[in-house]
Amino acid sequence: MDYNTLLDLVTDLGYRMAVCGAETFRVEESINRILACYGIVSEAFAIPNCLIVSIETPDGKPMTRMRRIGYHGNDLDSVERYSNLSRKICAEKPELSLAAQWMRDTDASCTSYTFPIVLAGSFLGACGFCVLFGGCWLDGICAGLCGLIVGLINRIMDNWKANQFFRIIFAAFFMALPAYGMSILGVAHSADSVAIGALMLLVPGLIFTNAMRDIIFGDTNSGINRIVQVFLIAAAIALGTGAAWNVSVFLWRAPVELPPLVHPYWMQLVACFVGCMGFAILFNIHGPGGLLCALGGLLAWSTYLLVLQLGGGDIMAYFWAAIVSAIYSEKMARVRKYPAISYLVVAIFPLIPGAGVYYTTNYAVRGDMTSFAQQGGHTIAIAGVIAVAILLVSTSVRIWTEWKHRRKA
Repeated sequence: MDYNTLLDLVTDLGYRMAVCGAETFRVEESINRILACYGIVSEAFAIPNCLIVSIETPDGKPMTRMRRIGYHGNDLDSVERYSNLSRKICAEKPELSLAAQWMRDTDASCTSYTFPIVLAGSFLGACGFCVLFGGCWLDGICAGLCGLIVGLINRIMDNWKANQFFRIIFAAFFMALPAYGMSILGVAHSADSVAIGALMLLVPGLIFTNAMRDIIFGDTNSGINRIVQVFLIAAAIALGTGAAWNVSVFLWRAPVELPPLVHPYWMQLVACFVGCMGFAILFNIHGPGGLLCALGGLLAWSTYLLVLQLGGGDIMAYFWAAIVSAIYSEKMARVRKYPAISYLVVAIFPLIPGAGVYYTTNYAVRGDMTSFAQQGGHTIAIAGVIAVAILLVSTSVRIWTEWKHRRKA
């Protein structure tokens, strides 16, 4: 057994999974299971920016590999492919040369949407969520145009290899300023709805979801690390949109604030589906998986509307909608043999309080600290109940799975 080759193989596989956006526990479990199938005692330790793998050979010799992990992407299709590769290696236990060939084949099979399609995803995501959060369809088109600006800026920032905090500030500013300008010119009905729709493209949905799942599986360090990233991104969004608001007031005037429109249920569901399909593209989900992810978002928002219709408060509605989306994700993961994160991250996106983040920062910029505290507390409460719902479902599924394994044993 060439232990150096085996160690390099599993470290490279774990690194690829982490860079594509896999959860910490998935990276560690994939590495440890592959090594265990070859009869190797191992320890894998992953945090968002580092991966360490140590093994002990049968003669007692310790060996270690360490990889620094840089920028994390949103490539969930590749997460599925590398996860399936790890299962295949565990099931067939091939020669290392064949396993390395499988790795190269998997690398070659990973595909990404072309840049025009990514821009189309940005347009659909911003347009759909703008309408969902109270804008008219003309507002949705304006939000889609602002979403195209976000997509272009992200591509430029990728080429410049700019850090995430800077790119979020930059994108938030150049997204919000045209939104306010279109409202003042009378092109858009509601500047707030336009800005909120485009702002959803900057909300760290995958990081937030992975943080919750890391905490569930006991990876507290990774979970806290990701939560800190979420807060930093929220601060960057606040700085960018706040600067855009001040520039808008200086150049023109403060945009007229209008209450969000209340659309009929069917229109909300159409807008939700459109927005989720856009995010399925942005998370690089291919084939029927994208449609199933969007259907999960549709199911989540339908649950939210149903709970409200039955007399529940919005916090309770968010809780049950998150429960349903988490159950749906776990079920689809087992039916299609794909990671649950692929379904969960899109399914809960309609529930993520992008509007709350926007209004909280807007009140802070204008110095309305009473409204800032009220809106901020409500936004944190929504994020909290979504997190609790994901924790409850994922923990219950993990306990049930462990019970099944012990029963079979």
